[in-house]
Amino acid sequence: MAKILVSGSLAYDRIMDFPGYFRDSLIPDKLDDINVSFTVDGLSECFGGTAGNIAYNLAILGEEPEILSTAGNNFEEYRKWLINSRVETRSISIAKELRTAEAYVVTDKGESQISIFHSGALAQAWSGTIPNAELAIVSPGNIADMLALTKEYRKRRTPYFFDAGQQISVLTGDDLRGAILGASVFFGNEYEMGLMMEKSGWDMKKLLEEVPIVVTTRGTDGSRITTRDGNKDIKAILTGKSVDPTGAGDAHRAGFAKGYLMKLSLEKTGRLASAVASYAVEKRGTQNHSFTLAELSKRYQDAYGETLTI
Repeated sequence: MAKILVSGSLAYDRIMDFPGYFRDSLIPDKLDDINVSFTVDGLSECFGGTAGNIAYNLAILGEEPEILSTAGNNFEEYRKWLINSRVETRSISIAKELRTAEAYVVTDKGESQISIFHSGALAQAWSGTIPNAELAIVSPGNIADMLALTKEYRKRRTPYFFDAGQQISVLTGDDLRGAILGASVFFGNEYEMGLMMEKSGWDMKKLLEEVPIVVTTRGTDGSRITTRDGNKDIKAILTGKSVDPTGAGDAHRAGFAKGYLMKLSLEKTGRLASAVASYAVEKRGTQNHSFTLAELSKRYQDAYGETLTI
């Protein structure tokens, strides 16, 4: 069991499904004058946020996650859930005058998503003492936290993963370059990777001069792990039980951290990450799935034809 610090967002999620395709309601030459309405099916209220989701999955994987984030005056129910899930909450700051962040996520039939996020307490920078840990994961959250924590982890020589995620659009090129420097792994989906390179001015070759491992998630197409030695494409596990893709990326980060700490090969680490993510998409919401390590090992073996004891 390893102590892993997880920073990012804590939020109450409102998750909805749109029974059509967003693209059918968007006119390409009218994107500067959008005025559309989507009628959705179902509404689920769930515990979420990048930090909460990653920590939840790490706890299932038998690790010792501790969250570094800011929540609001309505956080107590969520805190009890995290404690019951074996996630350490003592380093979570509470902004007493603000409410916990809220996310509204709508997914269409093609698994395209539209998200609206209200920062609430997350607009307030985290204040606390950073514990010692074997690994840290910096996920999308308060911008000041993301920059300060990556700087501090470099100073402490604490290995850290950096996932700028949705905050790439807010971070400047200097912010991105500074936060990536010293990271052990950089994560992003295909769109985020393209935007990061545009804003930072770096291509993949330059990125790999600064970070040894780059992981690009590609939805149902799996993921790509890139190092100076080349690419490793990892097949996604598609069980046919997909319900909601929200939170799959966070589950993937947790699985990758588990493999990284186990010192597995990059290929096996990527496959383990995909196996963990496959459980997240089978339930609506980001923290409603569960599995045993034995079940995870079996799913891994069934999908990839090799044994892995977790």
